Amino acid sequence: MRFLVSREKLCEAVTNLSRAVATKATFPVLEGIHMTATKDGLKMMAYNLEVGMTKTIDITCAEEGSIVFKAKLLGDILRSLSGETVSFEVNDRLVCKIKSESTMFDIMGMPAEDFPEMPTIDDCERIIFPCETLKSMVRQTVFACAAADAQKPILTGLLFDIAEDSVKIVGVDGFRLAVRKENIRLGKNISFVVSAKTIAEAVKIIGDNDENIEFFIGRRHIALEVGGYSIISRKIEGEFINYKKIMPSSYATTAVANSRELVSIIERISLIINDQIKTTMRCKITNEDITFSCATAVGKVTDVYKTEITGDEFEIGINNRFLTDALRACETDDITVNFNGPFSSIIILPKEGDDFIYMLMPMRLKAE
Repeated sequence: MRFLVSREKLCEAVTNLSRAVATKATFPVLEGIHMTATKDGLKMMAYNLEVGMTKTIDITCAEEGSIVFKAKLLGDILRSLSGETVSFEVNDRLVCKIKSESTMFDIMGMPAEDFPEMPTIDDCERIIFPCETLKSMVRQTVFACAAADAQKPILTGLLFDIAEDSVKIVGVDGFRLAVRKENIRLGKNISFVVSAKTIAEAVKIIGDNDENIEFFIGRRHIALEVGGYSIISRKIEGEFINYKKIMPSSYATTAVANSRELVSIIERISLIINDQIKTTMRCKITNEDITFSCATAVGKVTDVYKTEITGDEFEIGINNRFLTDALRACETDDITVNFNGPFSSIIILPKEGDDFIYMLMPMRLKAE
């Protein structure tokens, strides 16, 4: 296999494909990127048995062939080179000469036939999604999904709830919930759950000139195409929470707030809270203000936020990190924070409209 390629284009492709490469895999080939050089271009694949990604770039091919390279090593080499072009020459023993200007590496590759076959999608639904809208909606919901190693896989995914004239993306981890709504018409009525990590990595690939991202929804897999990349992932099976049913229809207490001002207060409170000292933040709500406080082994802090509040007075415990995540995700300064007493969930809404809903479960307060 022999070919010449732009170092910048190959480096960009390797960086993006590395998002689908396994780390510390049982089979070393899963830590690699599969490359096939032909007259039509260099087809590159990464697949960690859960998420796969492909990309084809232009090359000058002198001899066709296939090989697998360790993704991290290849990326490090390409970033270290200074030339505009890079030549690859692979012999029968899978030793590859990588040369750019005066620099030359000899590295071992892996057999292409050891690389697993990526799944394909048949009989699929096609949806075209505006890129900027998807980026915004994912950013405002992905933080509420459970970690990849959660006991309930369904909680590690984002729900796409698509109606004729609106789209909702929902994330939940059992302690908090995020719903983002957009009034766009995609012409479909369909719901599916896909790995939050897959979607988060996909939106990172979106370039400044990319207007749309295509979804292909099959029975068991979902594929996304954007910027010349194709990403495929298994759908997450299971019953997603009925988020519409758990939303309260009225509130006993409502506080008008500025999201950025609240973030500043909670960041100050959080200075005495860390992973080793997990202490609930107290919020005492009156008709005039909200008093935030916390006491740990490090010390004690209190801050008062004066604002317009209507309804009952009470004290509630809130996870400081969960509240900060929700407030930072708000794409508006003007919000309302709504309560139904100390033992019911906290609901954050925009002051006007219904573009997003954030729900947090209260935390248990210990006697001071």
